[in-house]
Amino acid sequence: MLRLVEELRAIAPAAGPLRTIFVGGGTPSLLRVELWTKLLDALNGFFDLSALAEFTVECNPESVTEDLMHALRAGGVNRMSMGAQSFNDAHLATLERLHNPDRIPIAIEHANAAGISRVSIDLIYAIPKQTLSELESDLDTAFSLPIEHISCYELTYEPNTAMTKRLERGEFTRTPEDLEIEMFELVGQKVQAAGLGRYEVSNYAKPGAECLHNMMYWRQESWLAAGPSASAHVAGHRYKNVPRLESYLSFSDDGFSQVVDHEPPDKVRLIQEKIMTGLRLSEGINGAGLAEELRNLLPEAADRLEHEVVGLENLGQLVRGGDRWVLTESGLLLADGIAGSLMAVIA
Repeated sequence: MLRLVEELRAIAPAAGPLRTIFVGGGTPSLLRVELWTKLLDALNGFFDLSALAEFTVECNPESVTEDLMHALRAGGVNRMSMGAQSFNDAHLATLERLHNPDRIPIAIEHANAAGISRVSIDLIYAIPKQTLSELESDLDTAFSLPIEHISCYELTYEPNTAMTKRLERGEFTRTPEDLEIEMFELVGQKVQAAGLGRYEVSNYAKPGAECLHNMMYWRQESWLAAGPSASAHVAGHRYKNVPRLESYLSFSDDGFSQVVDHEPPDKVRLIQEKIMTGLRLSEGINGAGLAEELRNLLPEAADRLEHEVVGLENLGQLVRGGDRWVLTESGLLLADGIAGSLMAVIA
């Protein structure tokens, strides 16, 4: 904790008034209450929090206690994001998430009692052997709770992860593509019926309850970061702190962490990143402005981009309204692939 406080002290002069704070990655709620108090005191002492609108902490249902929630609220936390994943014991076991789903409403009660009324939960779908009715049950249970935001992620198999290795060993088979589509559509229907709206491919909120911190990521704004593996985006520079905890703890440059994976500002890369993240948003991107930027840099790439966008319009996957490019419902199903194809023509 002392090392993290030291880094917070070092990076604070680079920050103006903070609008959002997000503590996540791993399981922050496992941190002891007295250590949380030191961290929160450091944040309040080093940074200008007069404009802070949102302070989120990710929590695991099993590690949420009354004392922790009161300590978080006293330190300025006003939003909890909880990894529910599923309310089905068998599917939690498949995901190797071993919390008791009965703890989820109890954790929310503890948060509300402490004055943390903004609650989001995460669900995962397309879990091996999961049925459409089981997903519907998960969604119904989620919306029976006092939440304002839900993230529903399709299970993906990233290279070199435990889930992918188990898939390759034949421990289970992945969900058929047609069922994945049905599940995606069901999520949209159930969320709308519950009074929440999609504002990003996998994220839904009541009006005004969108996650402001994540919106900064998707809009390619700037943010500072602290801790091992923390990633930052400042004035066009992208960089990441050293990932290994031992390396993070053993190195300090006047408080600053050792940096890895630094990428200096690059105008073309920024356009690609705006496409990659912005098209996931229901608001879409300022495509006209982006295309003009690209034309000034790489005219031939701008022509290729226009050709690709026209093709997506003809397929009914993208619409242009004014300056905005927005994916349709069918386009959102293929958001990553569409973004990848547009980025590829720019490279």
